Amino acid sequence: MVERRIRLARFPHTKSFDTFDFAAQPSLNKPLVVELARCEWITTRSNIIALGPSGTGKTHVALALGLAACQKGHSVAFVTAAALVHELMEARDERRLRQLQKHLASVKLLILDELGYVPFTAVGSELLFEVLSQRYERGSTLITSNLPFDEWTSVFGSERLTGALLDRLTHHVHILEMNGGSYRLASSRKRQKHSHHAQQEEVPPP
Repeated sequence: MVERRIRLARFPHTKSFDTFDFAAQPSLNKPLVVELARCEWITTRSNIIALGPSGTGKTHVALALGLAACQKGHSVAFVTAAALVHELMEARDERRLRQLQKHLASVKLLILDELGYVPFTAVGSELLFEVLSQRYERGSTLITSNLPFDEWTSVFGSERLTGALLDRLTHHVHILEMNGGSYRLASSRKRQKHSHHAQQEEVPPP
């Protein structure tokens, strides 16, 4: 059953906290993340918003929390914000929007990755707003974004809609601030360092 939930979640990669280097992201509240990995926030239908620049490990944290949710028996759906808006607009054109909305409203945890990288059209913003509104106090939503809240209007194009959305999302929310240096860069350097040491150890003596 766990494997099936993981497959249905459509994770691009399987990540866990076993491979997350908290030392490389000191701005992240590790005790809070450890608590969130117990998934009680999903039972109470709370939300998580992870904020920080690109490359700081937000997606890794989101994937690890999604995996933990699957292991705890919760249904999960993972999608980037841009891909979801595209799916919604396509479903509307093909007259199957209600079916997709029903599915998105039914999962226990919806993970919306990379909000802020691509601005939405007015129609796209409205469709995404409907999905998130339908989930309000019915299911948990985890959003990762490279933008602070006061810049979300640049994505949705409407102060009214952005304000209404934030009211719903932040009613019951845990904020993860990830404002350190690039987690990906630090991890890459660490892997290269280990690889270099391993190669040195393998070189036979003259």
